[in-house]
Amino acid sequence: MSIKDLRNEIDEIDESLVKLFKKRMEVSSDIAAYKKEHGKAIYDPERERDLLLRVSDLAGETAGDYTSVLYSTIMELSKSYQHGILFPQSELREKADKALEETDKVFPRSAIVACQGVEGAFSQMACTKLFDCPHIMYFNNWDGVFNAVEKGLCKYGILPIENSIAGSVNKVYDMMIKHNFNIVRSTRVKVDHNLLAKKDVKLSEIKEIFSHEQAITQCSEFLKTIPNVKITICENTATAAKMVAESDRADIAALSSRACIELYNLKCIAESVQDSGNNYTRFICISKNLEIYPGADRTSIMIVTSHKPGSLYGVISKFNALGLNLLKIESRPIPGRDFEFSFYFDFEASVYDERFGKMLAELENSVEGFRYFGTYSEVV
Repeated sequence: MSIKDLRNEIDEIDESLVKLFKKRMEVSSDIAAYKKEHGKAIYDPERERDLLLRVSDLAGETAGDYTSVLYSTIMELSKSYQHGILFPQSELREKADKALEETDKVFPRSAIVACQGVEGAFSQMACTKLFDCPHIMYFNNWDGVFNAVEKGLCKYGILPIENSIAGSVNKVYDMMIKHNFNIVRSTRVKVDHNLLAKKDVKLSEIKEIFSHEQAITQCSEFLKTIPNVKITICENTATAAKMVAESDRADIAALSSRACIELYNLKCIAESVQDSGNNYTRFICISKNLEIYPGADRTSIMIVTSHKPGSLYGVISKFNALGLNLLKIESRPIPGRDFEFSFYFDFEASVYDERFGKMLAELENSVEGFRYFGTYSEVV
């Protein structure tokens, strides 16, 4: 047979499969109606296990594994379909729609914004990318940023959430849960670390280097070349530069941004010392209130799944079933629960997309714990 003949045969099989799949979904709709009437849950783990074993046996040794994967996907589609019937209205979707309606149509040009560090910090750079004319209040640590927004001293706060080299900033994830805040916008800042010292100081004279722990991680290869130098962690890269400028010592340096050279009258004795030239930090803008601006297309959520095999796969398969692009998955241990985790997801979907609402509805009704952080745009 020619390839054309074989493809024609495939087309005929596909036509039969589509007709049978459509019929299966119609029956699934009837099952949803029965479950709704009798108060039964959508998920029936025993039924799913039996079905997967049965179809795998029917397929035989050659296609058994493939058939199990296929039917796992079909069952997720079926459950998604049933969710739409049993839960046609989503409280979270209604909350998001209300926020979209009540939020100003344009992101504010100016606001009082909390940042960690001092002038010249990367958080300040992120702030000026998001706001044209921000009034910045600086705090020593991330707790200060959260507390300032929580107490109403600032309307917004800027926090780092992940770095392309060092990974996620786990403490910020944990604090987002603790303070029950929302993300209203995000941006990426190109990170360029430089070794800064006082004028006329040479690299060979440096005995101690100050910087933030993330910056130290991002410059690990460079720091290996100067092994006898003490490394000291401080709150912020710009704070490190300021400490060097104000110190009486001439044998210290800071890993900091180029902006701090002029700000604190320092000299660059080694430039761009980060391990990778493609080094970016992603910052989020947080608020007490849920604000969703037109064009928002990135959503951040947190879920807790049941501590059973396949629970996480069940969640991930929902994104696949709805055709939504997962941008990030991050796990964090749950305090007081051994080897159990919460999972943070970022996914791509326009706030106007009906799949956005379907996903929120499915998750809030099918997992042990769920938290919606917001839907927002990322400024590049």
